[in-house]
Amino acid sequence: MLTECMSVIAGAWAPNVIWSLRAGPRRFSELRIDIPPISAKVLSARLSELEERGVLRREVLPTSPPSVEYELTDLGAELIPALEAIVQVGHRLKEHHH
Repeated sequence: MLTECMSVIAGAWAPNVIWSLRAGPRRFSELRIDIPPISAKVLSARLSELEERGVLRREVLPTSPPSVEYELTDLGAELIPALEAIVQVGHRLKEHHH
C-alpha cells in the first residue's frame, strides 16, 4: 500500500496540486498562480492523472463561458495529513542542513 500511495504523490507536481486544493475548490488558472513554475501542459496532465486515481474531482460550472473547478475527493483529503507531516520534516531537514 505504501507503493500505491507514493505513486500518487511522487508524480511531478502532484503534491503541489493536492496541497493547493486543500483549502477548497480551485480553477485551473488559480492553480497555475498557486504553482508558478508549472506549465499548463504539465498541470493539465497532473489534474487528469489525479482525477483518474480518485484523488480529485473535476466539475464543469454552468457559467458563460463554462469554467472548470477542481476539488479534492474524500480520498484526496486523506492525503493532506501525510503531506503536512512531510512539510514539517522538510522544515527540520532544512534547519539541520543550515
